[in-house]
Amino acid sequence: MEALLEQLSNIEVSTVVFYAGRLAAAIGIFVIARWIGGRLRDTVRSMLDKPEYDKTLARFGGNLLYYAIIILAVLAALSTVGVEVASFIAILAAAGFAVGLALQGTLANFAAGVMLLVFRPFDVDDVVEVGGERGRVRDIQLFYTRLNTMDNQLVIIPNSDVFGSSIRNVLYNDELRVACEVGTDYPADLDEARAIIKQAGETIDERIEERGVQVLLTELGGSSINWEVRVWIRPNGYGDLLRVRDELARAVKYELDAADIGIPYPQMDVHLDRVDAGGDGAA
Repeated sequence: MEALLEQLSNIEVSTVVFYAGRLAAAIGIFVIARWIGGRLRDTVRSMLDKPEYDKTLARFGGNLLYYAIIILAVLAALSTVGVEVASFIAILAAAGFAVGLALQGTLANFAAGVMLLVFRPFDVDDVVEVGGERGRVRDIQLFYTRLNTMDNQLVIIPNSDVFGSSIRNVLYNDELRVACEVGTDYPADLDEARAIIKQAGETIDERIEERGVQVLLTELGGSSINWEVRVWIRPNGYGDLLRVRDELARAVKYELDAADIGIPYPQMDVHLDRVDAGGDGAA
């Protein structure tokens, strides 16, 4: 114990102050870098958060800049405390292969995020169907994409699942088709039923007149003659698409009712045959 106290007493105060100063400088570098990175990230987002710029690129670029500054700050802090950065990078490279194997999913998500940014299958605020989910794109992060569903629930999907699956961008095109299926009674005249259903489609104010109204006889079903009526619209949002679909279905129902053409539903007729009791040998 006395020997230990003697060794501690031999340590110069200047050495302690020197290394304490380096440690404080390293911590200061990291704290300042986090602050600068956060400010730059917010600045990039605010500068590009305008109609003429892409929101997806703004948010993705801001996050990428933030993490790049943090990595540089860590390397600078290690160099300040006396760690050989070159050798440290070599050690990281040697260990990176093993870590990469363990983090294949994370690296795949990062690569998929870059591919989403390059190929641009959708942008922020687009309504998409991806990974079995439908919603409005909230943002694209480095490793995952966030959607707000139609009932305003948050869904987080890994980027590898997004880029590796089919993507349906619902409002990508300016003109969209709205369809309604309906069945009519077999006794109804085909030409009359077609004319009535077409008349229902023509009552939709938002439809594109140049596209016309298409009425197709799709099937001679088991209990009804099945039709499909189609109109084209230029929706301003997903709400317009749902509203026009609702208006079209209502119009078809009202027009068929006014023409006294029934809309049948599946039903089963049961026939009972009476069998007399007894047989040939009955008394």
